[in-house]
Amino acid sequence: MLELRSVSARYGSFQALFDVSLDVRAGEAVAVLGPNGAGKTTLLRVISGLLPVAAGELTMEGRSLLDLPPHRIIETGIAHVLENRRLFPRMSVEENLKMGAFIRGARARFRERLDVVYELFPRMAERRDQFAGTLSGGEQQMCAIGRALMSGPKILLMDEPSAGLAPVIVEQVFGLVDRLRGEGYTVLIVEQNVQQVLQLVDRAYLLEVGSIKTSGSAAELAADETLRRAYIGI
Repeated sequence: MLELRSVSARYGSFQALFDVSLDVRAGEAVAVLGPNGAGKTTLLRVISGLLPVAAGELTMEGRSLLDLPPHRIIETGIAHVLENRRLFPRMSVEENLKMGAFIRGARARFRERLDVVYELFPRMAERRDQFAGTLSGGEQQMCAIGRALMSGPKILLMDEPSAGLAPVIVEQVFGLVDRLRGEGYTVLIVEQNVQQVLQLVDRAYLLEVGSIKTSGSAAELAADETLRRAYIGI
C-alpha cells in the first residue's frame, strides 16, 4: 500500500533522513521506533507532504506522492494524527471533527463519517458541543484520531499518541489504537513506548539518527537483546 524507497529528507542544510526504505501493507499495523531526534516525526511529515523528499521514491498504492501538495496526499487516503493532538481548543469537538472532512470526497459524506466516529468513540458524541481544549488528555487524543478518520483514510499515520500523557491515559490511548486495528484500519505509528506498542503491531522498524537500523516482526524485535536493553530497559 505505502512504500518508501531510499528516501532522504532535509531541513535546509541539515539532513534528517538517510535512504529510508519501508512499506506498510493493507490491514497491517506497523511501528517506527527510536529515541528522540531519530527522525520519526520527520518521516511522517515526509509521507504527509509537510516536508519535501530530497531523494528517493514515495508511493501510495503505486501512485507517486512526490509532486503532490499535502491536501492532495490526504485525497490518496493518508491521514495524519499529529504529535500533541494539535486540536483547535476554542472550537467544539464536532467543529474539530468537521475540519477533518474538508476534502471534497469527505465533505460529501460528512454525516456518514461523523456517525462512524461517534460509534467508534461514544465519548465524543457525549462531548460534541464541548470546547476541545477542555477535554482530558485521553479525550483529546480520541478527538484527534476522530478528526483524521473523518477524511475516510486508507492508512492512519499516528505520531507519538502517548506523548505527554499520564500512565493511566497511555493505557487508554493504546486501547484506542487496538480498537482501530479491530476495525480493520491500516496504521503506521511512531512511538517511543516500545514495550507497549510492540504488543499492538504486526511489524516494526527501528530508526536511529535518520536511518533504519533493523526491522522485523513485533515478536522478533521484542526478543532482540540489544533493543530490549536500549529501549525497554530489561
